[in-house]
Amino acid sequence: MSAVGQKTGILATAAIIAAIASYLLTFTGHPLMGLVSALLSIPLGIFGFIAAISPRTGGGILSTIAIILGAIAIIVAILGIIGVIIF
Repeated sequence: MSAVGQKTGILATAAIIAAIASYLLTFTGHPLMGLVSALLSIPLGIFGFIAAISPRTGGGILSTIAIILGAIAIIVAILGIIGVIIF
């Protein structure tokens, strides 16, 4: 009997990368691209969370964090878009 370790799902990793990229894009002056990245991170996080149900795939907590960061990133990107329009 061999023990199979869990590995983090690719969707969970992609979701967290998209959430972080959203903040980077927004704060470097590209809030529209940041909004797109934030909107992409939420479905990736949901699919990553669903994939984490499998005993061979981990990343449920990472997916949850990505969903939360994506939701906050949407608000930040919208505020950034408003700031670009006003100033």
